[in-house]
Amino acid sequence: MPFKAVAGRVEDLGDEDLVGLARRGERAAFREIMQRYNRRLYRIARSVLRDDSEAEDVVQETYLRAFAHLDRFRGEARFSTWLTRIALNEALGRLRQRRPFVDLAAIDAINDQGEAHVIFLPSARQDGDPEAAAARAEVQRLLERAVDRLPDPFRVVFVLRDIEEMSVEETASHLGLRPETVRTRLHRARRLLRQSLDKTLSSALADVFPFAGARCARMTEAVLERIGRPDRPGE
Repeated sequence: MPFKAVAGRVEDLGDEDLVGLARRGERAAFREIMQRYNRRLYRIARSVLRDDSEAEDVVQETYLRAFAHLDRFRGEARFSTWLTRIALNEALGRLRQRRPFVDLAAIDAINDQGEAHVIFLPSARQDGDPEAAAARAEVQRLLERAVDRLPDPFRVVFVLRDIEEMSVEETASHLGLRPETVRTRLHRARRLLRQSLDKTLSSALADVFPFAGARCARMTEAVLERIGRPDRPGE
């Protein structure tokens, strides 16, 4: 596929114009499309496969297939939707090769008694406070591990709805589900995620504000020294 140079700011173009430029082989258009959708496609592939390296492979394969068949994109749906479907199909195909059978009926039968709560993911905003940045990174790791433990169908719905902020209808269209099924799985995903986080955090609470080791010994010795003085209060 020959590449050409393009003048101007492709960052300001809409998807339709970018696709037009990409069909002409404009390098900048290909780059902008990838930079615009890398995170979304990676998150979606990762939600299906739970493997960083394989998710990256899926994203690369998605772009290769999409760019080789741009003539098939008719504009009947948004370009982002078209890319998402390619990525999902690729990821789900790999999952089926790995595990040919998934009991969806058993997954949907998981007990969801009680209310579901929205899970607020930490902001990616960075500031000059390294301790705050480290704390955010640890919270992010806890969330990522909790999301990874969700059953496959729940995890994909959760990522599309609560992380990528797709609508119920768009999520249902991508996954070939009824909107009511999307709502049910999201409700259960949120509940399972909350239970997982509650369990993880409750076990970690015992280690909050530790006061042992050198700090404990130092304070103990300081108090012993003070009560050994003749001029201590009360005498």
